[in-house]
Amino acid sequence: MNITTVAADPAVHPCPLLVLGCLEGRYMDDVLVRRLDEALQGGLAALAESGEFAGKLNKTKLIHTIGRLPAQRLLLVGLGKGEELTVDRVRQAAGTAVKAVRAAGVTRFSSVLHRAAEADHILDGAVEGFLLGSYSFDIYKTAQPEEPTVAELVILAADEGGREAAERTASERRTICEAVAFARDLVSHPGNVATPSYLADRAIEMAGRLGITCRVLDREEMERLSMEGVLSVAKGSHQPPRFIIMEYLAGDPKTRPVVLVGKGVTFDSGGISLKPREGMEQMKDDMAGAAAVMGTLRAIAGLGLPVNVVGLIPAAENLPGGSAYKPGDIVRTMSGQTVEIVNTDAEGRMLLCDALHYAQRYKPAALIDLATLTGACLVALGNVASGIMGNDPALVKALRAAGEMTGERLWELPLWEEYSELMKSDIADMKNAGGPHAGTISAAWFLQRYVGKTKWSHIDIAGTAWEDKGKPYLPKGATGVGVRLLVEYLKRSVS
Repeated sequence: MNITTVAADPAVHPCPLLVLGCLEGRYMDDVLVRRLDEALQGGLAALAESGEFAGKLNKTKLIHTIGRLPAQRLLLVGLGKGEELTVDRVRQAAGTAVKAVRAAGVTRFSSVLHRAAEADHILDGAVEGFLLGSYSFDIYKTAQPEEPTVAELVILAADEGGREAAERTASERRTICEAVAFARDLVSHPGNVATPSYLADRAIEMAGRLGITCRVLDREEMERLSMEGVLSVAKGSHQPPRFIIMEYLAGDPKTRPVVLVGKGVTFDSGGISLKPREGMEQMKDDMAGAAAVMGTLRAIAGLGLPVNVVGLIPAAENLPGGSAYKPGDIVRTMSGQTVEIVNTDAEGRMLLCDALHYAQRYKPAALIDLATLTGACLVALGNVASGIMGNDPALVKALRAAGEMTGERLWELPLWEEYSELMKSDIADMKNAGGPHAGTISAAWFLQRYVGKTKWSHIDIAGTAWEDKGKPYLPKGATGVGVRLLVEYLKRSVS
């Protein structure tokens, strides 16, 4: 979607459709709404008085102006109660609005949604909601979509100063949302397309375009490094594993980097510990952590943030086969620690443990991993929040604050030493799974064994990486979770 900004009076601005944000029960107090109502001969006041449109959050009302305004249509969008207004509610309202615009068959619209309330970052939320809500993944469909694509958004500002500020905001948010769409695309591609080699190729392509250094380790190079955690998972597949290293070093050379690690299981059948048939097709999303890391690198490079960030992606398929790793195997990971395999479907941590150990060579200022790691996290938190655990309260707090700002909320779970009992093995340093209880925590406890004294946080996105039904700015399918969260965290780290 192309975005332009103009300084214009909405009441005399010609356009196919004008989006108007409305606070619940109070929108007739807005001077602009009263001016528009006068032109419409009391039509908006009648809607308010009858209760037909009250301004409740995510409710819309499309009005044809029949020549009484230069705007051919008005789309009223509810923002909810003024005292409960947040950036995320604005983001939701904008996502709702762009869906209504598309349903109306309109390809170009203007908006003053952000002018309904005075609050910080309101325009940021509106632009993000419009862009994220307009996303669709249709490249494998041969028929044309029934609804046209929304091609252009015009943001109306009160004056030239406001227009310039809006232009800067729109440019920044578009860069970030394009990175989210990039991550969503990666997750949405089927497993026969988005293989480990495909991820590596896309990383190389992206890096070359944005000035990021990228190296890819193949199986032989991983063998020389003793990355048996990654290699063991890949044994059952004909698709070779890849270890992707991306370095964006635009900060002070004396500053240690933040290292991001993303789980890249491009398809997870469970291996020998085979998953049930129902829903297995969705297991293409088991590389959503990798997609988030790639999307984050794309966004910060596009924004030119003065930060040092390294992205590490261990990528493999987890399939059953004659050479697949199996329950009872002992795997010596890159760190030298041994793991007894009790469940081949607990494969993500086997990839991540080698990547977390590899990350130590950068002496990171912070180490953050994202992974669709445990179904237990979905059970605990649903699809409303991602789980977070870590060994540094300040890092966890900073990530949670970024999550609140972006609507990608995090909820902390404990990592008490007592949980180590779940992972004890009789014949190795640890097991790779701890049984039916505290599955999210025991998985994080396993990863903690590979981070040393580095400040580290683990984010389990198993419940948030995929949206089953569709929400205002999260269309059904891949969400691209993690990109906006990490970009916000990194922006704050240099502000």
